[in-house]
Amino acid sequence: MTDTHTHPYLEDFSDGGANAVRRALAAGVTRMILPNVDAGTVKPLNALHERFPDSTFMAMGLHPTEVAENWRIVMENLEAELHTSAYVAVGEVGIDLYWDKSHRDEQLDAFSHQLTLAHSLSLPVIIHCREGLDEVLDCIRATKPDVPLVFHSFTGSPDDVRTIRSICDPMFGINGVVTFKNAKDLQAAVPMIGTDRILLETDAPYLAPVPHRGKRNEPAFIFETCRKVAQLLDISPQELEHVSDLNANATFSL
Repeated sequence: MTDTHTHPYLEDFSDGGANAVRRALAAGVTRMILPNVDAGTVKPLNALHERFPDSTFMAMGLHPTEVAENWRIVMENLEAELHTSAYVAVGEVGIDLYWDKSHRDEQLDAFSHQLTLAHSLSLPVIIHCREGLDEVLDCIRATKPDVPLVFHSFTGSPDDVRTIRSICDPMFGINGVVTFKNAKDLQAAVPMIGTDRILLETDAPYLAPVPHRGKRNEPAFIFETCRKVAQLLDISPQELEHVSDLNANATFSL
């Protein structure tokens, strides 16, 4: 099983995420992709990867909620990282206007810059999109990155899937939200997405699936998401696990 989006290196895990990774490995999650957040998370991200180099893979980028007036200075250091270590993607990057719209223009510029950077490096892009779908699609339309795109933590509706596919043909990262009772739109969208475009993820420590909802999420909890998505697709969890692993291989060149 591959968790294509998880953050066990964050401060929510007091030991740097090592025990969470060990629990994931014991449960059968043998590969975990670790996307960066900001300049302050580069060191713990790399430290966790160094402890588990065979089971973790890193992505580098500037999260949209961390974008401010000085984002270009921050990006200089993150770009240097991309050229010095083995990263499998640019991420997580995108647009988030849910909490704060004051840096909307900076987010647009930073996202467009990172899309162009990913294109130049031939790396896939892990996209964070919250209350910013129009803006995300405008940036994709303008930059035309010829690389795989992943709509991480996708929680949209069938109409959102259609809108996205009118611009690009990305992968969709599905996490514990799909197990929530109030996720009817997402549950309806999963069959439309189809097995060939689904990636499974946890986004740990956030969005723990039922029956762990309300707890700190972990990569080991991905099997609950797998079972729910398989039910929605009318296939076995084992088949979905196999197909989603193949999708991860192709998307991130694992």
